[in-house]
Amino acid sequence: MDIVFIEDLRIDAVIGIYDWERRVRQTLSFDIEMAFDNTVPAASDDIALTLNYKDVSKRLIDYVGTSSFGLVETLAEQCAAIIREEFGVSWVRLKLSKPGAVRGAKSVGVRIERGIRPQ
Repeated sequence: MDIVFIEDLRIDAVIGIYDWERRVRQTLSFDIEMAFDNTVPAASDDIALTLNYKDVSKRLIDYVGTSSFGLVETLAEQCAAIIREEFGVSWVRLKLSKPGAVRGAKSVGVRIERGIRPQ
C-alpha cells in the first residue's frame, strides 16, 4: 500500500480548555499519512482516480476553521473520522500539534492511527 501525505497543514482554530484560549484563534499544525493504492491513478495519469490531497486539505481547513473544541484529542479523532469516512481511506495516521502551547517546547499535541495499517 502507498502513502499519500500532507505535511504541516496549518489551520487557525479555537482550541483549548482555558478561558483565554476560548477567546483567540490558535494555529494548529497537521501531519497526515493516508493509505492509498496509487497504481491505478499512476497508470492512467488521471487525478479523478487519486486520493486528492488538495480536497482532503480543503475539507479539513473548512472543518477545523469553524470548529471549537477543548481538547486536541477530540479534534484529532474527528479529523481522522472525516478522512476515513469521506475519502474512503482504510488507514490514517494523524499528528495534530499546537505550536508554542508549552513554554520550552516547540510543539505539543497528539498522534493517532485509525483503521487497518497497510502491509
